[in-house]
Parts: sequence; C-alpha cells; structure tokens
Amino acid sequence: MRWAGVVGQAAGQMIQAAASVCAPLDLTASGHAIDQGLNRWVYARMFLKTMKPRALQKLQQFPNLFDREALLAAETLYAFDNVFTAPLHGFQNVDDYWLRASAKPGLADIRIPALVLNARNDPFVPAWCLPQAKEVSHTVTLWQPKTGGHVGFPNGPFPANVDAMPCAVLDWLQTTLP
Repeated sequence: MRWAGVVGQAAGQMIQAAASVCAPLDLTASGHAIDQGLNRWVYARMFLKTMKPRALQKLQQFPNLFDREALLAAETLYAFDNVFTAPLHGFQNVDDYWLRASAKPGLADIRIPALVLNARNDPFVPAWCLPQAKEVSHTVTLWQPKTGGHVGFPNGPFPANVDAMPCAVLDWLQTTLP
C-alpha cells in the first residue's frame, strides 16, 4: 500500500489492483503494540529470535555495520529497528523509520482499486490507528470487521472454515478487476 500511495497514478501501469491483509499501516502504532504486554513476551521475542541471527550474519559480511552489543541487548522491536533496520536503510532513527515507512499517510494518494483489510481486534494493529474513510482515496475500500485477529478471520466455530477470508479477498478482486 505504501508503494501504491507513493507512485500514485503510475501504479496503474504495473498492476490493476492491490489488496493488503492485516498490514501494519501505521508502523509506530504497530511497533509499540508488539512491544507491549503479552505481545512482547510472545511475538516480539519470537521475531527477535529470528531477526537477530540474520542481522549478525550481515555484521560478519560488513564489520562495523552496527553496534553488535546494542543489537544483542535489544529486547523490543523498537530497540532492534533503532540499532539495525533504521540506520541501514538511511533513516535517522527508529522513529523516523516508522513514520516515513508507514503506508497510512499515503492511502489518500492511491489511484488504483485497493482493498485494505484489518480486523479491529488484531493484536499487532490497534483499532485506534486504523484508517478512516476520510483518510483514504475514493479507490480504497476499507474492510474492518470486529473480529479476525491477525490474519485469522475464521468463519464459524472451531474448526473454522479457514478459507473464508482468502475467498472474500479473491471475490473482491474478481468483482473489481475488469
């Protein structure tokens, strides 16, 4: 969605439509949500467990790329992105990165049909930060169901019909595309 917002009208020369499912459109809100409470102890730890070794591989390729000890001490995505991701991609710090790399500010500039699907109970994407109709272009369709969690969207009691959400997105694409 960020790309579609940045390129605006030119997106139509490359794709006919776009869909995002549970995307963290506001990286600041989502980053902080992942770094708090149960999310921090479950998800942030899991993410860091895979991200730190990859970052350390980069450090072996490019010594002095970042502060190894600061990376090893990082216990949140905020700290990791501040030590590794932001500086490696030319951002001043994590706050600059999360602000400028977020898709939400560019949703008003999208000129192709776009579906933005976010459950209001997604633990990574707080409901308060979801885009409102007035913040997006007329080509953007917002789906914000009450439930669905992070890419869950079961249809019925357990074991749920797990293809409900993919089928709904495909239906949207089929009715949207020429």
